[in-house]
Amino acid sequence: MEPLSIDSVVVESTRDASPSPPGTPLSEAIMIEKPKLKGRQRLLNGLQRMGSSPSLAGLSRTRSHSLRSGGKASMSCVSLASPGSPYGNSYDSSYSSELSNGFSTAPTSVANSPPSSPFWDERTRLRMRTPDIPSTVPLPSARPLSRHSIETDGDYFSRPMKKSVQKRPNFSFWGEMPAEIRMQILRYLEPKEIVRCSRVSKSWHAMCFDGQLWSDLDTSDFYRDITAKALVNIITSAGPFVKDLNLRGCVQLKEQWNKNGFIEACRNLENFSLEGCRIDRTSIHCFLLQNSRLVHVNLSGLAGATNAAMKILASNCPRVEVLNISWCNNIDNRGLRNVVEGCPKLRDLRAGEVRGWDDVELMAELFKRNTLERLVLMNCDSLNDDSLAALIEGVDEEVDVLTDRPIVPPRKLKHLDLTRCRSITDVGLKTLVDNVPFLEGLQVSKCGGLTDDSLMALLPTMPVLTHLDTEELDNLTNEVMKTLAASPCAPHLRHLCISYCESLGDAGMLPVLKVCSKLASLEMDNTRISDLVLTEAAASMRNRNRTARGLTASERPEVGLRIVAYDCANVTWTGVREVLSRNAEITRPAPNAIDRNATYPREIISLKCFYNWQPTVEEHTKRVLRGDFAAAARLERKWADWMMLNEEAGVGGAGARRRRRRAREAQMMHADEEESGAGVTGGIGRRRRARSGPGGCVVM
Repeated sequence: MEPLSIDSVVVESTRDASPSPPGTPLSEAIMIEKPKLKGRQRLLNGLQRMGSSPSLAGLSRTRSHSLRSGGKASMSCVSLASPGSPYGNSYDSSYSSELSNGFSTAPTSVANSPPSSPFWDERTRLRMRTPDIPSTVPLPSARPLSRHSIETDGDYFSRPMKKSVQKRPNFSFWGEMPAEIRMQILRYLEPKEIVRCSRVSKSWHAMCFDGQLWSDLDTSDFYRDITAKALVNIITSAGPFVKDLNLRGCVQLKEQWNKNGFIEACRNLENFSLEGCRIDRTSIHCFLLQNSRLVHVNLSGLAGATNAAMKILASNCPRVEVLNISWCNNIDNRGLRNVVEGCPKLRDLRAGEVRGWDDVELMAELFKRNTLERLVLMNCDSLNDDSLAALIEGVDEEVDVLTDRPIVPPRKLKHLDLTRCRSITDVGLKTLVDNVPFLEGLQVSKCGGLTDDSLMALLPTMPVLTHLDTEELDNLTNEVMKTLAASPCAPHLRHLCISYCESLGDAGMLPVLKVCSKLASLEMDNTRISDLVLTEAAASMRNRNRTARGLTASERPEVGLRIVAYDCANVTWTGVREVLSRNAEITRPAPNAIDRNATYPREIISLKCFYNWQPTVEEHTKRVLRGDFAAAARLERKWADWMMLNEEAGVGGAGARRRRRRAREAQMMHADEEESGAGVTGGIGRRRRARSGPGGCVVM
């Protein structure tokens, strides 16, 4: 029998042929036996059948790699034969799906062909073409979308692959960071820490000595720990970036001023301090000549600062606002006059212990400028009433016929320090009356020529006074304190010093404590005050706490008033106990009150008293500040018992021996309480042998 051709194998239905009835078998059909699959082909056949199911198209599961669509827009993998055809399922699973990509093909070999050399591709799927069965399937009108709502490319079953993010190779977080951010991070470090970081590498060394980090160089915290070479290296590396340079106390730079371009590196200084340095005259002149933008200059205590330096400062640094030349013995009124004439913005002048303040022309020039807000003239014995009058009232000014006082604009002074100016009397101080309405601080301590007359006239004319220092004014009486209590500045007063004013007592201080509700510092040592003043101070602090907000669980009390009351003969332990009791007082609400919570003091009094009582006072204050009110109250109670028993033991009569024994027992309990710290004792008598001394045991 001759082998059949491909045309004879494919059975085509012509237009003339009539369809056979459903029950009639096709005699011309070629019956091909289904080959048995083994191994890998069997597995691929199963995968093909799974991928050929139309119900799997909508699932998110990816297709097998064995199914290659080839990009054809058809669905040939779905069988289109009728259920009655004997060839409907004859060859759909016989071959691999690698080449069944939407092609409708017929068998290319007959059944009798040898299996080793077929005439057609064995992987080709065969089907019968009939006129009543369509041969193609149209594409769906709506193409499916991917999981991420992205239209797919290719055929219906393709899915886009998610591209993995590639990481940078060898990414250095610190190295890739912008230089500005690195500089900002290093600014949070202390100078010592920055110097330590410079040892990491060469790049870190260059970064740590960048001038941006050293624009404000203050050596007051580490000048003892740094060598002259390291300090010069920092300043020369920073160079023109340095604006604030504080070399206070750097005595190690004595031989380094004119080496390695140290002075030449600083050309943009604005704030400059050489206080306490060992620097020669030439170096000071070089600093002043190269920095014309100086605003704040501190040359305090320098022997190399002379009138020549003041002349250079006046001609080259017109922007100077703050000048400190205290204890410069080589500067006098001639250098100061150059500064006053060449620096029109000068507002802060500190010239303590400088000669030549009796120069009326210098004071008249300061009067015309009227720019000074702070004037410190401590220990200036040359200052007298005439020069002070020229500073405040000028020279040959118009006089008011009614008050017989010069008509001058008010001075801008806010702080005036006349400490130890012994030539000042009431005549000179009265020139301040009605001429210094902005004065906030007045220091006239140790001016022995002042009396009640000048201060009683001056205090009512200073409405914003906050600091008053009248130490060692022996001629002051309680009338001055009464005038102070009635003055408009009383509610604003924060610091008052009346130490060694031996004529002041309770009559003057009680009105002050009642009115001055913002007092933060009160120095009354070596005066005639008594326990009444301490009791009034404790009551005043209690009133403050009533109006203040209550403490929360995380807050602790703070020191609101510091009192110095040692060497006061009329102050006893009773007044000290009153202060301690008020510091640890817990206010309990009334039974019918709405708010039943107890309140604790927000502010307490820090007391400095008789040296024998001071350790107990300090321990009590320490416990209150950490919030242990129970331990503080227990310490105050036991200390009071010990003081009472000690007083009873000193009184003669019957029972003196028993009272002395009770005093010793109370003293032992007090010692145990002191050793316990927070009030928890480790047993009475535990340290008794250590406190008994070498004579406690006769045998030993």
